[in-house]
Amino acid sequence: MISVIIPVTLLLGIILIKRIPFIGGEIRIGLVVAALSALILGGIYSPVEWMKAWLSGIDRISWVMALALFGSIYAESQITMGTMETVLNSLRARFGRSPRGLIVTVIIGLTIAGSLLGDAIAAAAVIGVLVITIMYEMGMRPEQISASIVMGSCLGSIMPPISQALFLSASLMGLESPDPVLNIGYFTALIGVFLISLYITRCFIKIPALPDHLIPEKRAGQILKEGWKTLIPLSVLIIIIVLRSGFGIELLNLVNPLFAPIKDVPILQGIDFAVVKAIIVVTLISYFYAPVRKNGLQVLKRGLSNVKTSLGIQACAGFMIGAFYAAGQIQAVQSFAQGLSEHVLKIGGALSLMLVGMLTGSQTYSPNVDIYFLWTGPAGHRRRPC
Repeated sequence: MISVIIPVTLLLGIILIKRIPFIGGEIRIGLVVAALSALILGGIYSPVEWMKAWLSGIDRISWVMALALFGSIYAESQITMGTMETVLNSLRARFGRSPRGLIVTVIIGLTIAGSLLGDAIAAAAVIGVLVITIMYEMGMRPEQISASIVMGSCLGSIMPPISQALFLSASLMGLESPDPVLNIGYFTALIGVFLISLYITRCFIKIPALPDHLIPEKRAGQILKEGWKTLIPLSVLIIIIVLRSGFGIELLNLVNPLFAPIKDVPILQGIDFAVVKAIIVVTLISYFYAPVRKNGLQVLKRGLSNVKTSLGIQACAGFMIGAFYAAGQIQAVQSFAQGLSEHVLKIGGALSLMLVGMLTGSQTYSPNVDIYFLWTGPAGHRRRPC
C-alpha cells in the first residue's frame, strides 16, 4: 500500500498546503505529481509509457470532458439568446407574487441554470447577479442570500442533463450507460429542491407581502408568448433526453453516421456519446438565432473560457487515473480493501468524498480521487457494472 499512500499524500499535501512555494494549492500540479510518483513507485520509468498511461486515462473520461466542453458552449448560447431570462421571468410571474413564492422561483431558476451549465459556480454567477437585489429587498440577510444561492446552484449542478459529477462517477465506475444514474439524479435533486425551498421559506422569509415593485407587471403567459422561441433548443434537448431515458426512443440515431468516423478513435470517441451529441445538436439549432449567430465567436470563446480550468483538472486527473492503472495501484487498493468491512468502507468513502470536495471546492475532483478506491473494494466488489 505504500505505492498508494505516497502518491495520495503528495497529492493532498500540494493541494492543501498552500504555503508550498509555486505549487501550493494547485490541483493540476498535485494530480501530475501523484501520477508520476505512482508510475515511478510502480517501476515504470519510461516517458513513453508515461504518455501512454496519460492518454489511456484521458480516454477513460473523454466523454466527461466532451460533455463539459460542449455543455459550456451550449450554456453560453442559451444565455446569449435569453433562454434563462425567459424561464426566470415566467416563473416569477407565475409563482413569484408572494414572498415565499418568489424565493421558490429563485431556487427553481438556480436549479435550472445549474442543470444547463453543469457547474454550481457558473450557475451562481449567472443567476446570482439577477436575484441578489430581489432577495435583499425581501429582507434577507447577506449570509442567507449567499446560502440560498449556493444551495440552489449546487442542486442544479447535480441535476441532469449536464451533471459533470454524475457523468464522471458513472464513467469512473465503468458503466456502459449512465442512464440509471441520471434517473436517480433527477429524483434526488428534485427532493433536494423541495427540502431547501421548504427550509428557506420557513427560516429566511419574514415579510408578509412583497413590495409592489417586486411583483411582475406581465403575466407568465405573456412572457412565454413573447419569448417562446428562446425555449426551442432547451425543449428539443429535454425531448431527446426524456424519450431516450424514459421510453428507449433514440432520436440521435439519425446523426450517428456523422459520428461514425470517430466512434473507435481514442479520446475523440468521447464525443460519440448520446448526451454530448444531443448538446451539439441543440447548440447548432441555437446558431439559427440572430443573437447567437452574430456573437458566435464570442459564444465559443466564453464557453471555452468557462470550462478551461475544469478541463485542465480533468486532463491531469486522467493522467493520475491512467498511472494508477498502469502501475498497479488500483490492484493494490483492491487487495487491501477486501479485508475491510463493507459498511466501514462505504461510510468512510462517503465522508472522504465530502471532505475532499469541501477542501478543494470541486465537484469533479473528489470523484476522481475517491470513486476508484471505493469501487475496487467491497463497496463495488459485490455489484460490478453490467
